[in-house]
Amino acid sequence: MSAVFAPDTGPDAGAVWHYGDPLGEQRAAATEAVVIDRSHRAVLTLSGADRKTWLHSLSTQHVSELPDGAVTDNLSLDGQGRVEDHWVQTELGDITYLDTEPGRGEPLLTYLRKMVFWSDVTVEPADFAVLSLIGPRLADPAVLAALDVRSLPAEAAAVAVPDGGFLRRLRGPELELDLVVPRARAAAWRQRLVDAGVRQAGVWAFEAHRVAARRPRLGVDTDERTIPHEVGWIGSAVHLDKGCYRGQETVARVHNLGKPPRMLVLLHLDGSTDRPATGDPVLAGGRAVGRIGTVVDHVDEGPIALALLKRGLPADTELVTGGEAAVGAVIDPDSMPAADTVGAGRRAVERLRSGER
Repeated sequence: MSAVFAPDTGPDAGAVWHYGDPLGEQRAAATEAVVIDRSHRAVLTLSGADRKTWLHSLSTQHVSELPDGAVTDNLSLDGQGRVEDHWVQTELGDITYLDTEPGRGEPLLTYLRKMVFWSDVTVEPADFAVLSLIGPRLADPAVLAALDVRSLPAEAAAVAVPDGGFLRRLRGPELELDLVVPRARAAAWRQRLVDAGVRQAGVWAFEAHRVAARRPRLGVDTDERTIPHEVGWIGSAVHLDKGCYRGQETVARVHNLGKPPRMLVLLHLDGSTDRPATGDPVLAGGRAVGRIGTVVDHVDEGPIALALLKRGLPADTELVTGGEAAVGAVIDPDSMPAADTVGAGRRAVERLRSGER
């Protein structure tokens, strides 16, 4: 198979985009099993007795008491509650592992080291690779044997694997795993999986899977104004009942009193013209109502994209996006957020204004 690499201008530069059959690789991810090399992701490790309580005070997720083997998403916000960093966090063997976007490893490392002060915490870059596995056949005996495990981990849990690293299972209706191993061993692990019948696929297949599942990606589906409520990170990456952290005031205010100004939705794009690019505006009646995030061709859905749009925009609104060539787009109604519910704080204000007790 001949590897085709991702565009140099995109977030996956240097990774394999596909192996000559991108739609076939997506089909295999849905019906069989694939392994996708995402070793361009950055991995950090935290060690030291204070690492969990220290990170708890800096981030949005409740991690001070994470048990061994736990997996969760987590965020770092700025003072106005806007998302600066997103990572997947794994607690295993007295080490906390954080893996994040390729371009965010160094900034996150710098920020965390700056915040250590007197805490017993050591933050280090780790030379680990992330191999993502998708597909219903990952539970086959041959694959389990290749992974050297008797059974797959539970959802949001990780187990150690031989020669260093771990296997974790992500939350979701479909079977999805990450094998996080020393970079020097990644090729051998990948070959073991291929020998067990797992097909190699490029990051195109991963992105199509992610977009269809409406999972946002930092720096692609988010911008400098994004708050967690807009992209569905409340609950999965933000715990609403924990102590103070930077940006908490905005999280609490939007949850209790207001509504997020934007919503993340799935768009179906007109496939007869050029594809729009990340960051292109989305227009309704000639007026900007949002921005395009990830754009990908999906084996079943055709050209689709994630987009941040003005909240409250009706699902049947006629939309146009793209640069020089206009591209028609429609909102997938199933991707619309649930009808707005009034928070406790807003109900209290409304009762006060109406004179109710």
